[in-house]
Amino acid sequence: MMSLTSLTNLDMSNNNLGNYNQIPYNLPPNLQRLDLSKNTFNGGIPYSITLMTSLRYLNLRHNQLQGNLSDVFGNLPNLASMDLSSNSLTGNLPQSFSSLSSMNSLHLENNQFTGPIDVLANLPLQNLNVANNHFSGWIPDKLRRINNLRTDGNSWSSGPAPPPPPYTPPPAGRSSPGQRSGGSASNSTDGGKSSGIGGGVIAGILISILVVSAIVAFFLVKRRSRKSSDEGKLGQDRTFALPLSEAQELKSIQISSAGNIKPSEPAAPMTLKPPPIDRHKSFDEVDLSNKPVVKRFNNASITATAYSVADLQMATGSFSIDNLIGEGSIGRVYRAQFDDGKVLAVKKINSSAFLHQSSEEFLEVVSDLSRLHHSNIIELVGYCSEYGQHLLVYEFYKNGSLHDFLHLSDEYMKPLPWNARVKIALGTARALEYLHEVCSPSVIHKNFKSANILLDMELNPHLSDCGLATFLSNAEHQASNLNMGSGYSAPEVGLSGQYTLKSDVYSFGVVMLELLTGRKPFDR
Repeated sequence: MMSLTSLTNLDMSNNNLGNYNQIPYNLPPNLQRLDLSKNTFNGGIPYSITLMTSLRYLNLRHNQLQGNLSDVFGNLPNLASMDLSSNSLTGNLPQSFSSLSSMNSLHLENNQFTGPIDVLANLPLQNLNVANNHFSGWIPDKLRRINNLRTDGNSWSSGPAPPPPPYTPPPAGRSSPGQRSGGSASNSTDGGKSSGIGGGVIAGILISILVVSAIVAFFLVKRRSRKSSDEGKLGQDRTFALPLSEAQELKSIQISSAGNIKPSEPAAPMTLKPPPIDRHKSFDEVDLSNKPVVKRFNNASITATAYSVADLQMATGSFSIDNLIGEGSIGRVYRAQFDDGKVLAVKKINSSAFLHQSSEEFLEVVSDLSRLHHSNIIELVGYCSEYGQHLLVYEFYKNGSLHDFLHLSDEYMKPLPWNARVKIALGTARALEYLHEVCSPSVIHKNFKSANILLDMELNPHLSDCGLATFLSNAEHQASNLNMGSGYSAPEVGLSGQYTLKSDVYSFGVVMLELLTGRKPFDR
């Protein structure tokens, strides 16, 4: 009998396997061909794929795969053909796609992918199908040369692609790319005539616009500081106007074709009533005397959506207690329903957890969170950093937490069946493995407990509060060392106060005992 570890070809297509469960995790590591197409697998692609360094052919089309693709393709240099078509995969293409140096046939059609496809530009592709998705931006010129290319059914930009950066001449003594060493530059086909605007002209125009914008911004800020001294203190029954940010005011400046700058009519401010005051409230009042935070952080690295305070206030009913769904060590979580019907969860970070953090450091945390993509980790949808407020927007799971299912059962909630408990155990284990072994550097959770394991309608687990260790360390003085007294913390944490990968594993073991026995970890 042949051992599974030596198996190189596995074809289980068109068998209706899965029954809407995830692809098995422990697949044979030496596979060269894997075909699981036309089944009913859901969830994401297992991380054991990263161990299949000999894999040449991967076919997962016509399943129920969903969620974002994780960066599991960096160790697959031999993968030449991949078909992920006809699933429900979402989000941007992972950067590890650029490591598929042998890829010549790629099928991604009939999914819900978003963002650009620039990550595919340098692959040796001969067949590419990205039709019927939500891709945007421009199709790279290198991909347009592919003979078998399908890109219809997307939201490509219709205008011209953005120009390359202004040309910078090489240092003295070095030859330019179009120049032989010691010789003159080769003549162009138009007899040496310049085509378009020169790099120096473009650079001059850009510098002029930046200088003028800086001068206008200075006067706008100065005018606002004058007006702020005349404003009275906000009362409880008064409505208040959210001031425009500097970026909005700069957008209201029009540049005519003659190069003259003229301000347009200012937009009407949005009026909102302040949040209601109650004795349970932890939401910090918005201080409108402060200008919105000027974000020097490079927001291009953040894939999550930037929300305004006004948007989140309207979606949560001004952070009403009626919409409060949970409270943790670093802040409260509110249910938010938007105008398009989408329901999300908004975590308002307490000021006590933000003692030594700047807004730029908050954006760095958001950037790190936006790169966490796993089917068993709650997805960061958006964020807000305005008027001294720092909020995170996540997916919303109506079923609540594992803690609720185990310890707060009522007449409407049935006990968890054994199969569901096994599914929850495997899912949380995979989430922790992703944080510890796939992420680089490793992510220490610090607050692994059943209350942070959320369940969807199919009882799939989703680990929350990942990547928030920075805020947790600041909030420890108010939270009494987080899990101390709850039974989840490892003994060495109580002695040294230091969290490690091993302390996370200890907490995971406690959750497994809790799941197995139905008893609380700390019970007098």
